[in-house]
Amino acid sequence: MMVQIDQPAERTPFYPPKETQYWTTVRSPLGALTLLSNGEALTGLYLLTNHRQPPVLATLGEDRAPFSEAIRQIEAYFDHGLTAFALPLAPSGSAFQLLVWQALVTIPYGETRSYGAVARLLGAPKAGRAVGQANARNPLALIVPCHRVIGSSGQLTGYASGLDQKQWLLSHEGAPFGAHGLVAAAQPRHSAPVRAQS
Repeated sequence: MMVQIDQPAERTPFYPPKETQYWTTVRSPLGALTLLSNGEALTGLYLLTNHRQPPVLATLGEDRAPFSEAIRQIEAYFDHGLTAFALPLAPSGSAFQLLVWQALVTIPYGETRSYGAVARLLGAPKAGRAVGQANARNPLALIVPCHRVIGSSGQLTGYASGLDQKQWLLSHEGAPFGAHGLVAAAQPRHSAPVRAQS
């Protein structure tokens, strides 16, 4: 099943998952990031402080070559030179998780959405908790920006790498702060519902 979402043209749809074969690490202001690839697309990006660690790396080949463009874009993001990633991605997850992760890539840099807003975008307004669970299992931290999803009253809630990392990322992006923490940006006027295609 190929998952597709209505999104800006510069966004890359998810590729069908293939077995992860390569890994490398890259330094960032948040510490070392572990990148995983199947040789054609990224399959994972983990902060080493994550509670959810990447698959056992001993079974994979360490090789920076498949990651040159990802590393370039990650470095540009941290240098304030990139606001939207344009990389081939192939996360592995359930159909619902893939829909949530596709919705996350449509949240603009420097903006936030609540779990409920993401659920409404999916056409499932009562699925806020399920959106949160899918968010927690996102294997492509930073690039699929689960850090941009916050509580309905603007408070910072769950992040696998810790709320301090989430706050750092949102501050780095210039997300607005309010009396109750971050303030969710208004829902875009022309949000099209996410849909799955076979």
